[in-house]
Amino acid sequence: MRFQHIIWDWNGTLLDDTQAGVNAVNAMLGARSLPPLDLATYREVFCFPVKSFYRAVGFRMEEENWDAMAREFHDRFLADATLRLHTHAARTLTAIQQAGIGQSVLSASEQTILESMLAGYHVTRFFNNICGVDNLYGHSKLELGRLLLSRLNLPQDAVLMIGDSLHDHEVAADLGIPCLLIAQGHQSYARLANSGAPVLHSLAEVPAWMKA
Repeated sequence: MRFQHIIWDWNGTLLDDTQAGVNAVNAMLGARSLPPLDLATYREVFCFPVKSFYRAVGFRMEEENWDAMAREFHDRFLADATLRLHTHAARTLTAIQQAGIGQSVLSASEQTILESMLAGYHVTRFFNNICGVDNLYGHSKLELGRLLLSRLNLPQDAVLMIGDSLHDHEVAADLGIPCLLIAQGHQSYARLANSGAPVLHSLAEVPAWMKA
């Protein structure tokens, strides 16, 4: 395989949490007498920074306390019963590890939440680096990506970013590394394909794609 290290996104890519995100946002919308989203609409609208997404779906951000809103989302999201790993996540991580390729997580999730979730799903052992942010705001992970790439000290074409959003592609482009997108998370296949990056439908396809 041509890659020596994989940088994984977490939410939506390895963690099957899109429905949990929809449920949490809909509960927040309902509490404000705003109309709910269906899953397809969510995937067409969701974006980073998350504040822009909230504004797009009808929240009156000028009337909101942003800190309280971020905590409200996370309280609802982390309690959601639909949270789980994607079906092929552990199998794919195992195959890559067995191929001798290093793996890291780069996430816009808060660091302690990220570490707790990785431990809870028993996948911490796969990763050389676990990089989350120091807040709940879902803004960007670009600066974290720069620090991680510097730490890896590998040729840029030897490091692959795998994610489920256009933000993952933006981060990879800034870092000068290849990107692979998986359309089973927070954004639709059509939106991801518009980036020009290769797009797969499932994590199950990743090991074969990497060998091609």
